[in-house]
Amino acid sequence: MKKQFYIVLICFGTLLFPQIAAAQVDSNKPPDDDLGDVSDAYQEYFFEALKQKGIENYQRAVDNLLECIEINDSDAILYFELGKNYNQLKNFGAAEDALKIAVSKIPDNEWFLDELYSTYIQEKEYKKAIKTVKQLVKYHPDYREDLANIYMQTGDFKEALKVLDQLDEELGITKERDILRNRIYNATGQKKDQIANLEDRVDKHPDSEDTYLRLIYRYSESGELKKAFETAKKLLEVNPKSELVHLALYKFYLEEGNNDMAIKSMKIALQSSQINPESKIKVLADFVKFVSKNQQYEQDLVDVTSMLTKIESSGKTLVELAQYYLLKGEKQKALNFYEEALQKEEENFGILRNIILLHIDLKQFKEAEQKSKEGLEIFPSQPVLYLANGVSLNYLNRPKEAIESLEMGLDYIIEDTKMEIDFYKQLAKANTAIDNLSKAKTFTDKANKLRELN
Repeated sequence: MKKQFYIVLICFGTLLFPQIAAAQVDSNKPPDDDLGDVSDAYQEYFFEALKQKGIENYQRAVDNLLECIEINDSDAILYFELGKNYNQLKNFGAAEDALKIAVSKIPDNEWFLDELYSTYIQEKEYKKAIKTVKQLVKYHPDYREDLANIYMQTGDFKEALKVLDQLDEELGITKERDILRNRIYNATGQKKDQIANLEDRVDKHPDSEDTYLRLIYRYSESGELKKAFETAKKLLEVNPKSELVHLALYKFYLEEGNNDMAIKSMKIALQSSQINPESKIKVLADFVKFVSKNQQYEQDLVDVTSMLTKIESSGKTLVELAQYYLLKGEKQKALNFYEEALQKEEENFGILRNIILLHIDLKQFKEAEQKSKEGLEIFPSQPVLYLANGVSLNYLNRPKEAIESLEMGLDYIIEDTKMEIDFYKQLAKANTAIDNLSKAKTFTDKANKLRELN
């Protein structure tokens, strides 16, 4: 990882200008020789370079540093500063040249090496970066993680894993290193090695819930479902309070036909504070699917719906439940869940459309008219809302308003013959209601013609 270092000006003073103290003894005394003038110029250029870098005028900083080097090129810090400014200018070749000179003058300076390392990384000169980062490791062991990343970039996966193994052994496992490790396994297709590594971890750290869960996932991914199930049950023995394991267990129980245990695991998962809402949505979807085929467990689903607030219910979870009751033919229950879902996702067109259509299906025309009217304020180009509004107004015996809405909606129909036929039927109905029979016939004829063509 790139270290950030800050140079304090007073350090520059002691490093670069040991003669300053003597020069300041009597500032009014004119210089005795040319060396005094050169020293003053050197200092002026150097501090001007720092000033320009501070205001991000990197080219001006470079110009002043080059003036310093013209006067006296012995100070390594000049080349270090020069390299840093070249890096800011994205002139990495010049930065590398300058920093290599700085390092040649003071080979063991960590700051110099770190900046050179940064230059190599930006140049994608990974082989050079490896050499430099190996020098930096003695200052900060964290650089070994950088080394593993570079080996990954160069395709030297064996060396990368070797470094990661050493770091895990010495410092313990981290999420960041595991991400890199998994990238390597995925790049090489070494699934067996990946599983072997996790099996070894489980043996060494039998109390690690995370390691068990990773192993369960990898077994499942590799099609070793029996091993995955056994590992999940073992985790539950080791840690009976584990809640995350039930995300895997309920699926295995369902596969095994152990419905009671599957239901129990699903309930634990849905009530868990450790499991994120997205995962709970998947559990609930599986729960709904299961109950639709095993209706003797419907009361368990009802129990779950009663604690929706506890499981951070989202629009998606409520939609799952609405669809379940819709399939059962319990339209009012479905409508209730859709309405609850709309409160959480106010601009979800799909949910709104289903609510309006259910209102019409349940002959709740006043509600359908109001909802479709509100919907058109948000979705003014959705023809189905004009159609629903027209249907509702026709049933509410407001044909003139129905005609206005339907004629407006016709303009938004795009290649949907069935919907166009429905519009014409409703327009015919509305015109009949106001005794405009010729126009009603025109719309009926249009509907019939479209049916014949299709």
